[in-house]
Amino acid sequence: MLNLERLRALDALARHGSVSGAAEGLHITTSAVSQQMTKLEREVGQRLLARHGRGVRLTDAGRLLAEHAARILSQVELAQADLEAQRGQVAGELRVSAFPTAARGLFPAALADLRERHPALRVRSREMEPENGIRGVVRGDLDLAVVLDWYNKPMPLPDGLVKALLLDDPADVALPAAHPLAGREEVDLAELAEDEWITWGEGEFCHEWLMFTLRSKGVEPIVAHRAAESHTQLSLVAAGLGVCIAPVLGRDPLPAGVVTVPLRQRVRRHVFVVWRADAHRRPSIRAAVRALRAAGERFGGVPEDGAPVRTAAPAS
Repeated sequence: MLNLERLRALDALARHGSVSGAAEGLHITTSAVSQQMTKLEREVGQRLLARHGRGVRLTDAGRLLAEHAARILSQVELAQADLEAQRGQVAGELRVSAFPTAARGLFPAALADLRERHPALRVRSREMEPENGIRGVVRGDLDLAVVLDWYNKPMPLPDGLVKALLLDDPADVALPAAHPLAGREEVDLAELAEDEWITWGEGEFCHEWLMFTLRSKGVEPIVAHRAAESHTQLSLVAAGLGVCIAPVLGRDPLPAGVVTVPLRQRVRRHVFVVWRADAHRRPSIRAAVRALRAAGERFGGVPEDGAPVRTAAPAS
């Protein structure tokens, strides 16, 4: 008989590509992963791992068994979801992530609501950029991830995920209070062509969106500073070091010396939550989505009965 926990370790190794990555994803030690793999090799009577530089790689037998392990674990998750749905109980552990402003704006109310309504449910949350949150859900390291895309640049989603819109989040431009445009009712992005921008890290989805959007308006952006956290960006604006995009969700309170002005382009981002299709029937998933939507109502969120959308066939 193949042991599920050992198959889970093999699946994590295949997905993460390293023993340390598998250990982090499974929340166990690297030695525990190695022990599981040694026992699994003994069970199947074949080598599943081979040395590769300082790390390891899967052998042909390891890759073959890892493909079966992914399918087996998906079926196990489906069975657990069905049993949980039949019991109708919101219980167990739920692992969730959100990008920083959503974690600040939505998690306090949503997670407190879940704790009050469902004391048997243990929620474990973390801040994580949207791309990493989606990867975590696909790999099975997370049950839910709150992610985003922009009105003119959708976030690509892998097959096998279900998503539900939480809210449309309008974004203004944040200016130093002494900026010549600070007293305007609205500004056009083209009017900021000579300003220095404070943006996100190189390669991050939001940074790429900003570059794409400014260039589509004929503006070649002058990037002066980069900061992953929105309040760091706003603090740099307060010091007169540039301008930045400031979505409404999670931005308050604004630092002294910062003024936000609406953009003529009506810039907005879509905030939504994603989870694996094979976990769709879990009451804990449904309860978490309801709590997140309720928390989003303060920011003009969608009605609670907004229908989730399945991206494609379940991921294996």
